[in-house]
Amino acid sequence: MNASVRETVFADVTGQAQAVDLLQASLEKQRLAPAYLFCGPHGVGRRRTALRFLEAVLGGHPQGNPSQRRRLEKGNHPDLLVVEPTYSSQGRLLTPAEADGQGLKKRSLPQLRLEQVRDVGRFLARKPLEGQRSCALLDGVEHLNEAAANALLKTLEEPGGGLLVLLAPSRNHVLSTIRSRCQAVNFRALSPAALQQVLLGLGHTGEEDSPELLALAAGSPGELLRHRQQLQALNPGPQTLLEQPLQTPRQALTLARDIAERLDIEQQLWLIGWWQQHLWRQGCGQPSLTRGRVWALERLHRQLRGHVQPRLAWEVTLLEPLAKR
Repeated sequence: MNASVRETVFADVTGQAQAVDLLQASLEKQRLAPAYLFCGPHGVGRRRTALRFLEAVLGGHPQGNPSQRRRLEKGNHPDLLVVEPTYSSQGRLLTPAEADGQGLKKRSLPQLRLEQVRDVGRFLARKPLEGQRSCALLDGVEHLNEAAANALLKTLEEPGGGLLVLLAPSRNHVLSTIRSRCQAVNFRALSPAALQQVLLGLGHTGEEDSPELLALAAGSPGELLRHRQQLQALNPGPQTLLEQPLQTPRQALTLARDIAERLDIEQQLWLIGWWQQHLWRQGCGQPSLTRGRVWALERLHRQLRGHVQPRLAWEVTLLEPLAKR
């Protein structure tokens, strides 16, 4: 193993030795697949590893290049196209960062859209301007709509000379026809020690985090920081009311209205996850009751993702325990 590759290209990737070794070997032997599928939880280093890998690919050298890295991180390399799910607002497609910057209230989840995937195909087919080949990084493959997934399959069937890296939470989030045309690279949740190492490097610790947040993060430093932000955005908010059982139908209906009106769809989905963790933690002495309530939240989660009217879905879920008394 060439230690200098790890030191210069993958030095800031923590806890993903298996993925790094596989990619490192591909770089050293110059045996690159036309498409890679990076599978693993959000926030464990998939995107960072992909950028380091593409740094070496574009530069044509397994040790990478600091100037290439700066350009890739700023998003201004002419031979790399980075695509991520978007929201549609007034005829424009906005990335999550752009949507947050404009204060967009998200009524639905983001998508990877047909026109975005077509852009990827055209980009990969073009002749590179500076690097060894044209490359694309497609983040959030789990958000492909049906038309976009079909277009991506066509691109994978005719990759040309380009190189494509896909990011997804797991293989189960990707169509088998797409998976079969990619070299899989698996990422895993970080150990507690590795998680702490990453957090300390970012100037954070996990000591102030509640058990619910740590459980939601599931070994992902990126997810832990995201969950902190979500909690801070709600605080004080509906989660404080959900910690105690609702006593009357009026309370349930009022809370359902407040959640649906105050929170966008992503915040509501996050709140469901937090509440599930809270129920498991509080319900150790009543496992059957806890399982029933957690199942009801799973149903609510599916309904919100399926575009059911949020206020109605919350009303049914919050009123259900009162009706069983």
